[in-house]
Amino acid sequence: MAAAVSALGGLGDVGDGGSSASEDEAQPSAAAAAAAQKREERLRKFRELHLKRNEARKLNHQEVVEEDKRLKLPPNWEAKKARLEWELKVEEKKKECAARGEDYERVKLLEISAEDAERWERKKKRKNPDLGFSDYAAAQLRQYQRLTRQIKPDLEQYEKLKEQYGEALYPTSDSLLHGTHVPDKEGIDRMVADLEKQIEKREKYSRRRPYNDDADIDYINERNAKFNKKAERFYGKYTAEIKQNLERGTAV
Repeated sequence: MAAAVSALGGLGDVGDGGSSASEDEAQPSAAAAAAAQKREERLRKFRELHLKRNEARKLNHQEVVEEDKRLKLPPNWEAKKARLEWELKVEEKKKECAARGEDYERVKLLEISAEDAERWERKKKRKNPDLGFSDYAAAQLRQYQRLTRQIKPDLEQYEKLKEQYGEALYPTSDSLLHGTHVPDKEGIDRMVADLEKQIEKREKYSRRRPYNDDADIDYINERNAKFNKKAERFYGKYTAEIKQNLERGTAV
């Protein structure tokens, strides 16, 4: 009887040992599965990053190509492009109005607001406005436009010169014009009057103060002289007595 019980106990021990062994084998397999899952997750993220890098590289290359194209275009290409697009729209609008039997100018005026119309009218009235000095090239262009507007062609004189000189009136690269043209008295008077107007206008723009040789020298440079004049203009009446005492040597 005792032998049977001991045998059963031995079988129970064997059963307990088998279950613990199976648990020990299951733990490493679960850890390996978790590690494999993490590896797959990392590989997936790596592939996504790789695809994003390739996409960014492709987009950067496209931007570089587009920028190179823009740099090779003329500097005013955007303005020209906008102008051409506007002209195409105008042509399409004209065709649509012609197909409907409507006047394009009338349709265009109906689409313009009152504010835009007033702004355009003011802009038309301002011919060659003085926007202030920007550079010498702009000032020279403005002066040239002003002088050319004053020119009034004399068609009768032109016809006389054409009959007199013939083809020689139109110079070429081989023409020698120095000393051959003698201006008339009216042209000389017109030039003198214009020069006098320019001198008068220039004198109004730049009034140089006369220099007084007998004035006291209380400055070290031109900038300091202007500052002293401003100080004298605003505070001279308050400091006149102090200044006189310092010059006399009687200041306390």
